[in-house]
Amino acid sequence: METLPKNTTVKKRKQFIGDTCKLHYSDSPLKIVRGEGQYLYDEKGGKYLDCINNVAHVGHSHPDVVEAGVKQMRLLNTNSRFLHDNLVEYAERITSTLPEKLCICFMVNSGSEANDLALRLARAHTGHHDAIVLDHAYHGHVSTVMDLSPYKFNQPWAKGNHHKEWVHVIAAFIAESLQSCGGQIIPPPDYFKNVFKYVHEAGGVCILDEVQVGFGRVGSHMWAFQLQGSDVIPDIVTMGKPMGNGHPVAAVITTTEIAASFAAGGYQYFNTYGGNPVSCAIANAVLDVIKKEDLMGHAITVGNFLRDEFIKMMDEFEVIGDVRGVGMFIGLDLVRNRSTKTPATIEARHIVKRLKEKYILLSSDGPHNNVLKFKPPMCLSMEDARHLLCTLRDVLQELKDLEPEIIALMHREPKMRTRKRAHSSEDDDDEVQSTTSSGIGVSTASSPVEPDSDSDIHFRVPEKVPCLE
Repeated sequence: METLPKNTTVKKRKQFIGDTCKLHYSDSPLKIVRGEGQYLYDEKGGKYLDCINNVAHVGHSHPDVVEAGVKQMRLLNTNSRFLHDNLVEYAERITSTLPEKLCICFMVNSGSEANDLALRLARAHTGHHDAIVLDHAYHGHVSTVMDLSPYKFNQPWAKGNHHKEWVHVIAAFIAESLQSCGGQIIPPPDYFKNVFKYVHEAGGVCILDEVQVGFGRVGSHMWAFQLQGSDVIPDIVTMGKPMGNGHPVAAVITTTEIAASFAAGGYQYFNTYGGNPVSCAIANAVLDVIKKEDLMGHAITVGNFLRDEFIKMMDEFEVIGDVRGVGMFIGLDLVRNRSTKTPATIEARHIVKRLKEKYILLSSDGPHNNVLKFKPPMCLSMEDARHLLCTLRDVLQELKDLEPEIIALMHREPKMRTRKRAHSSEDDDDEVQSTTSSGIGVSTASSPVEPDSDSDIHFRVPEKVPCLE
């Protein structure tokens, strides 16, 4: 499984891979050589509970998914300009999970491609160009959707200003059904219903991005936008990541009218790998596993348990300012002060690091990188959930027991480094507000904090505290 020693892998990565391709835990990166279910294994056999990976939706290396891919690869893999049953069977199955008017599929390879194509469809249909997006949104890494992703371009270390001050005539409104990179934000009731009304009145098309949160992650519904009610029907839906359980496959699904406008413009859409037989075989297998193992029901049971327990922790730990989420999609918004809502960025980084040392992988995100993100493989068990809660409680207690001087030291040096890198002139005691559960589309006055693993403060932590009973 390991062909090179870890230090050689690190050296070759630095030599041959671009510096902008960041690693998790960059100060002490993990070398992962195997995955099974909800666990990842390093080169020494260390077993980590994976609470990061919403891509391995039904579990790492699921045997049914692997078998489907291998079986089809032995027979044929080619492009979609030839007839093949896998493609049309998948299109029929996936559209059956959506509102009736969403019935035309375009198969692509990634969420970025899907959102890029969705924007092309909207522009072809409306004849307009501009788009409305939410603050802190992320829709992909290709040029068109990077310009629709404030999460990426609205950063102190990003060069240039990519957003327009005014949108005059819109082609589209695009949003994640639940905002992930923006800090696990759940839209308030009727939010999309009202937005869609105004966008349609202005002649625009409504696009919802399910790339990170679709395929039953919310538990009660297959698609997160369905949480808003049956009368909320987008014009275009994009999906990716969990669709192939790690295999690159994604899709855009739209109406016959929008697809016809695209065709009327003289477009002949062709994607070399989009909708190939192997990708569709794997995607079909993922749908089979979701149903066979009742992963949506499982997301409700385990997800609700975790969310309820996280909420109870708020009584013990003031650093938890808010808990929000649904199903297997939960965020813990960490704050230094609940009244001012000052983001606890350094504390979040410390918690993520300590959990990794205890063989649990969790990430933080949001405008200030202070929201702990829980989006594991859907097969995470109740036993795993209890273990996560127990370990997180230990780490939070360690943090709570630290002397104030140590906490101050944790904040002082990273703040100086961040301000130097961002060329900021703000006073050291300026405070910014963390994202709240109603924080959709609200900009914050101060710049976000760039992750900086090198600025961590190392110190001795207290002995382990009693675990969750």
